[in-house]
Amino acid sequence: MVPNGWKRVPIKEVCHSIIDCVNKTAPVVDYETPYKMIRTSNVRNGKINTLDVRYVTKETYEQWTRRGAPLKGDVILTREAPVGEVGLLENAEGIFLGQRLMMYRANKKIADNYFLFYSLSSAFCQKQIEDYSNGGTVAHMRVPDCGEILVNLPPLSEQNKIAQILSTWDQAISATEKLLENSQRQKHALMQELLMKKTRLFDDNGNRFSTEWRSISLNQICEFIKDGTHGTHVRYESGVPMLSATNITKDGRIDFKDVPFISEEDYLKIHSKYQISKGDILLSVVGTIGRVAVVKEDCKFTLQRSVAILRPKKNICVEFIEQVLSTPYFRSVLHRRSNSTAQAGVYLGELNKLNINLPELLEQKKIAEVLALADKQTAIIKTNVKKLKQEKKALMQQLLTGKKRVKVAA
Repeated sequence: MVPNGWKRVPIKEVCHSIIDCVNKTAPVVDYETPYKMIRTSNVRNGKINTLDVRYVTKETYEQWTRRGAPLKGDVILTREAPVGEVGLLENAEGIFLGQRLMMYRANKKIADNYFLFYSLSSAFCQKQIEDYSNGGTVAHMRVPDCGEILVNLPPLSEQNKIAQILSTWDQAISATEKLLENSQRQKHALMQELLMKKTRLFDDNGNRFSTEWRSISLNQICEFIKDGTHGTHVRYESGVPMLSATNITKDGRIDFKDVPFISEEDYLKIHSKYQISKGDILLSVVGTIGRVAVVKEDCKFTLQRSVAILRPKKNICVEFIEQVLSTPYFRSVLHRRSNSTAQAGVYLGELNKLNINLPELLEQKKIAEVLALADKQTAIIKTNVKKLKQEKKALMQQLLTGKKRVKVAA
């Protein structure tokens, strides 16, 4: 059912043109030209990246745009790898389509390009795209089906108003994402200043720290460094969680979602000598190398071999070591020390020998406090971005189905 005054039609009926890419790979050149090919990888999360592109000659551009060159405001849909990503071209100068892309241009007399962009991004259209692309070994949407996607179409004035409202939300999200990027850059700069001794903090008496730092290996500041079990264990639907590198998130959290379980008996065999406890540092060392998380509270779980556990000694600030291990420099060191097998990993022997620069305990704590405050500010902005996206998603559901109507001028 659609609201009074709306209609549900195939998208091809409201488009001036729907243009498929040329279904062969364009010959690219290894130097920059005004002519840029966008690929499916350039269309992500509602945006089109026109900077990370491949370049071609003028002759190739003219040949590949003979069906029609993209214009500002055209909507781009990926048909494969992956299916269903949607973006709107804000800058079409010199742009043309690579393989597995479709381009929609609204008939301005009956449809708004921005409204079509939001419609194709909606749950209603995404479900159709998913249905059209099922059935093959690789998810793939046929060109004819791209014109058959049904859209809920209000009168043009209402389309314009809905698109304007959602565009305002996108602007707010974009501005907050820029704040997040700035906050992350500032944190990295702060890490460089403090962890490379370019800037020294003050002690509790107001005196700037001046004692020399010492270069020391990880095994000298840890009670132990171990990795998870190398054995295979029967998995159960409940029991003791067994984490892998995938359960250590980019932002330093331990994620128990979709984690497998092992039996209590197997757990006791693995941890006959130690148990993971509050303050332990987890470091991914196989596959996804270099993710770091601190165990914030006592919790019963175990680890696969892709995660190492570091237990700093009592006279070492855990949070300082966490920050050091989280630096891009330390991650690059880990990658250089990893083996060259298909699934790269760092041996514990190599991990034990890695050196860090260590100040006295009070300076460790002061540095950790400053960096933790920067992390907290970044986390707040990240939460705001997530909240705005959730609110926009809910609003799209209301506006694009007509459950919430907008007022337009008579």
